[in-house]
Amino acid sequence: MGIIIAILLFSFIIIFHELGHFLLAKANGIRVDEFSLGLGPTLIGKQIGETKFSLKLLPFGGACMMGEDDADDMSEGSFNSKSVWARISVIAAGPAFNLILAWIFCVIIILSVGYRPAEISGVSEGYSAAEQGMQAGDVIKEINGRNVHIWDDVSLYTLTHPNETSLEVVYERDGEEYTAVIEPRQLEGDATPKLGVTSGEVVKPGILGAFQYGVYTVKYWINYTFDSLRMLVTGQLGIKDMSGPVGIVSAVDSVYQASAPSGIAAVILNMLNFGVLVTANLGIMNLLPIPALDGGRLVFLIIEAVRRKRVPPEKEGMVHFAGFAALMVLMVVVMFNDIVKLF
Repeated sequence: MGIIIAILLFSFIIIFHELGHFLLAKANGIRVDEFSLGLGPTLIGKQIGETKFSLKLLPFGGACMMGEDDADDMSEGSFNSKSVWARISVIAAGPAFNLILAWIFCVIIILSVGYRPAEISGVSEGYSAAEQGMQAGDVIKEINGRNVHIWDDVSLYTLTHPNETSLEVVYERDGEEYTAVIEPRQLEGDATPKLGVTSGEVVKPGILGAFQYGVYTVKYWINYTFDSLRMLVTGQLGIKDMSGPVGIVSAVDSVYQASAPSGIAAVILNMLNFGVLVTANLGIMNLLPIPALDGGRLVFLIIEAVRRKRVPPEKEGMVHFAGFAALMVLMVVVMFNDIVKLF
């Protein structure tokens, strides 16, 4: 059952991404030849107007085919016949819709179970936080210049910056802001350094508060993605720590198995929480300036907007092909690692 839920969740996230491209294409008068879920041979297809809607054999991936790779097609309704800003909006819409979906999931979660504010409920003796005068009721506002809105921001910073020996913490007390320099303490057997402060109670806001803290939670996941990428680049994480579709399905199945005994509500909330991670990650990764991804296409469109002249299609095509080949190699390596982890 968990595997089925994983496939459905992943498929929904992909469809929502492609829906962003589709809706902005239609809004800009661009012809969409095919809108598909999955990869490989077509299982089911139906022509509706100018668009063929298809379900493919492999339940991973999707496509919104707009003829963007056919540089010679300048006919009415073609992708390349539109202004550069129209094309930018269409390409950017997919990742944007991923972040919108992440926000929707976050709002549902916050309305259901609440969020944990960045308010300190207790300070442990013997830690520098206590020595610096921090107290219960203080609200953390910044850590080393990074804004803090929820307690997860605090946890994320300490988790992803384990080598920092001192943290400049800005906190608020009775409407006044103070600064403390805290030295995290690394406990044996614990990967996350401890600040010597504990979080407060979970808060359940109203609808407007859920909208606001939904944004803060999406921002947390964006920081999570960028911090993970930084740790990959600096060698703190390796390829073995990455997960592809197989790893995601396995993780969702594990979450389902752990949640099922607690009832359907727990399953739904945990699936939504995992969905936030996947869709926010997909949105940010697609915006990276990597050839063959949306971000790579945006780079060429921005260059065109600045130069007011298109990059020669054959050169752009070669770059995207090289990027696609590299991504395929990476996907094979990651998938192999995912399969090895299963045994």
